[in-house]
Amino acid sequence: MPVLIQSAPIPRTAQRRPTISDVAKMANVSIATVSRVVNGSASVAEDTAQQVWQAIDTLNYMPSSAARFLAGRRSGSIGLYLSRTSTAFFASMMQGVEAGAREGGFELLIHAHPQVAREASRASSQVGLPFGEHNTDGILVFTDCLSDDEIRRFYLQGFPQVLLFRSAPPGVEVPCVNIENKAGARAIVDHLIEVHGRRRIGFLRGSAVSEDSLWRERGYLESLAAHGIAADAALMAVGAFTDEVAQAAVEDWLRRGVAFDAVFAGNDDAATGALMALRQAGVRVPEDVSVSGFDDLSYARVFVPSLTTVRSPVEAAGLAAARQLISLIQTGSAEMHTLFPTEPVYRQSCGCA
Repeated sequence: MPVLIQSAPIPRTAQRRPTISDVAKMANVSIATVSRVVNGSASVAEDTAQQVWQAIDTLNYMPSSAARFLAGRRSGSIGLYLSRTSTAFFASMMQGVEAGAREGGFELLIHAHPQVAREASRASSQVGLPFGEHNTDGILVFTDCLSDDEIRRFYLQGFPQVLLFRSAPPGVEVPCVNIENKAGARAIVDHLIEVHGRRRIGFLRGSAVSEDSLWRERGYLESLAAHGIAADAALMAVGAFTDEVAQAAVEDWLRRGVAFDAVFAGNDDAATGALMALRQAGVRVPEDVSVSGFDDLSYARVFVPSLTTVRSPVEAAGLAAARQLISLIQTGSAEMHTLFPTEPVYRQSCGCA
């Protein structure tokens, strides 16, 4: 499958680089205070930390620790931060990451934990990370498993990291590996409207902080608008990328008498929940309601009816992310933006033979 890559090596600058002393002077604090803020080694008053971060932003300061990582102090390990490991999606992604780590001769450490709020305070977000610069040579970060502040702190330290299924925070140039979401979502909704005549299409969102969910929703809305169908807030609910939440959402639609003739679920797990809710209510799929998902996970083709979905190269994305991280560790450069295309797969659950 072709991969769309925008090459942009980690930027280098020929002019004099600002020093920690410059930051301390601008922020009117000691060098030790700047070090504590950047490294998260001790608590610092929030207003003082804000002064330091503002000075870092103004000066575009990059700690000299970047050279240490390129100089060869290696652990032989890379880390992967996940929100969980219990679904087919994560199994596929981890398989790709593991293959990339093994290919590069690195051990893989995996940590799964609840997502960290994007705007968590620096003081709290820097405490208790199981791995980072102290025990790995670089990390892979899935969606929002680390806060923007943590990603920014690692970036300022020059610590190698690659982001999976999300973009970098503003002002941070970190390699990212993503899939194309909007076009795949629009293709599915176009198909439901044009081929199967569906007009009341429900959408099950993912999590509120998921960029994948945001782009899939945009594809859904663009398709409706292109066909002269007004978006209806009553047909948009949270599926949270899980079968349990999605099932409850569809059951709520049925209980409240919301009229719908199709469901576009945020992913295949949410589509599973929609199918369970419809089956238990005696609603026929696809005769009464068409259902589609996103990802084309291994179980999608063996459903009865088989699941219409969008094929997403999840394993390939994991492999690419590991390779980019290892390149960053070993050479100091990597592809900044890797975007994998997706494609719709039409099966029985939408009404296709």
